This record gives sequence, C-alpha cells and structure tokens, in this order.
Amino acid sequence: MKAAVWYKKGDIRIVDVPEPKPGPGQVKLKIKTCGICGSDLHEYKDGPFIIPSKPHPLTNRYGGPVILGHEFSGEVIELGKGVTRFNPGDRVVVNPLIYCGKCYYCQRAQYIMCTKLGTVGFAADGAFAEYGVFQEYSLFKLPETVTDEMGAFVEPVAVAVHAVKRSRMKVGSSVAVVGAGPIGLLVMQACLTAGAGRIFVLEPIKARRNIAARTGATAVFDPTEIDPGKEISKITDGLRADIAFDCVGNQSSFDSAVKITGRRGLICVVGLALQPIEVPFIRLWGHEKELTFSSGYEDEFSAAISYLADGRIKIQDLISARIKLDELPSKGFERLTKEPEKHIKILVYP
Repeated sequence: MKAAVWYKKGDIRIVDVPEPKPGPGQVKLKIKTCGICGSDLHEYKDGPFIIPSKPHPLTNRYGGPVILGHEFSGEVIELGKGVTRFNPGDRVVVNPLIYCGKCYYCQRAQYIMCTKLGTVGFAADGAFAEYGVFQEYSLFKLPETVTDEMGAFVEPVAVAVHAVKRSRMKVGSSVAVVGAGPIGLLVMQACLTAGAGRIFVLEPIKARRNIAARTGATAVFDPTEIDPGKEISKITDGLRADIAFDCVGNQSSFDSAVKITGRRGLICVVGLALQPIEVPFIRLWGHEKELTFSSGYEDEFSAAISYLADGRIKIQDLISARIKLDELPSKGFERLTKEPEKHIKILVYP
C-alpha cells in the first residue's frame, strides 16, 4: 500500500509499505481522510519532536521510518481476534492516544497523563496511508450525520473541548482566543457551545479573522495594528477577558494572553511552544492570574462527535484544500510552510 513515511527532519516520502494485518484486539481500517495537524508540520520541519528518540515502552518504536497522521476517519474492513464492538463497514474515528491502562493516571481515566503515553502517528504508524491497524479500545463509531470529512475533525474538536474544560469556563464568561488557526477557531466554537458570553479573537491574518467573525466571535482584532488589550478593556468596562486561550504557543501570543485577561483572569495555553517562553511572574502574581495548560484530550471524543453531528461546531470554513496522498509533501507540508496565510486545514485523501 501507499503511505507517507517520515524518515527524518525535512524528509517525508510516499512509498510502498506492507499492508498491515490486525492482531488480537485490533481493527484494520481503510483510511477515508486525514487532516494535517500542526504537530505533523512540526515533525516535518523540526522533528523528531513528539516522535520518540528512544524505543517507546508500549510500541518499541522510535525515530523513523514512521507513518504520520492522527486526525482521521476510516471504515472497518477486518477484525482481529477478540474484537466484539465493531463490524466490517462501520465508519469510525480513532482516539490516537496510546496508554498503558495500569498507571496511577490511567486508573483514574486521565489518559493524557499516562506515564508511558504515546500517540498514533508518532510512536506508532498513523493514517497518512491507505490502510491502518488500531486498537479496538481507541475506536468510536460515527453517526450518519457525521461525514468522513467531519470525522477527520473529531480529534482537533476534542482538543478544543478539553481546553474549555481545563479553563473551567462558566456560562457567560468573557473569553479571548489568541490565534485563529484550526485549534483557535475550534476553541472559539467550543466556548460558544459551552455558553461563553463575549468572545474576542486576536489574529493577524485577515482571512482567518473573517472566519472567526462569521462563526461567532463578538469582535476580532489584528494585534499587529492595534492594542487588543485597550480595545477589549473598552468593550468590557475595564474588566478585560475572564479567560484567554493561547492557541499559538510563542512569546508574542503568550504576552497578548496575559495582557488581555483581567484581574484574577485565567490563561490557558493550548498552542505547542517549541522555544522557551518568559513568564511575567510579577504581573501574574500581582493580579492573581492563573496559568494552566491543555495538551490534548481524555474522554472528549464522544462530545466532539455530538457537537459535529448536531451542528454546534461547524468545520466547512476551516477546510482550505483537499489533496491526494501522493501530493502530501508538495501540496501539503510545503504549502503550509510557505503559504500559511492561505491555509487552515488541509485534508489528505489516500
């Protein structure tokens, strides 16, 4: 079968690999569509980052070659021994977390904190391929109202739902989202679903600001042209935002998140920071601001599917291109690297 295989930084190739066979407790899927995640792009440009540098304790995989891809939908075509919850023809999505199920955190269903945590597409082969084999426990059935394309968004929607949960947002809270990339736009919609009052979005790219405005933002700002803190302060009678989500993960976005939150506000960092970030400790201390982080998901897949099924979260405006598997290096990673202002989410069709 054809697959997009990562070998090292800057080296991903479309090659023929053996078609996988499901073992006990595993399910073989025909991959329908798979989204390119920012973490996939990080691995392509700067990896290995999430890809293990030494043998993973659960998969024994490390470095390359490895098949990337973890935001995907598929169809069940073959069952391994002992699989009882699924049948051939079922349409499914996969929670890509690989966890031990035995440690302190797994015993409390805090799987993202597993002491042996791995992820499909990094510590095991992922879904930039025609077929894939995955653990039965990780699969979720899709209802008829959720298309294959919508299914490819279940994973990032789960990220957004988990971020809102981590922020302890209350109905009516005033919220700011820094960065209107795929995760930022989904966090914004997840906040609306959870009952946020006003939602402010900071984003330098006009096309992304326009999408945020169309999908529910109270106000959008270009942080390179105005002072969002002052503008949000005017709108909120000086209180600023109760919660700010940093969905970028760099020094500038974090500084903005701190500035636009009010006293006793909360900053939730969702974006993946590749470089160290300075934290203005005195400012946080003086205003008793809270700093928390959201790095993935635990039990949010069912909620994500529900929100997509009933239309509370919409994804069509986020799809900027659809490409074939063999176009992934040139029309996927290279476009996202060289033309980030033109793209939000690129979907790959094996």
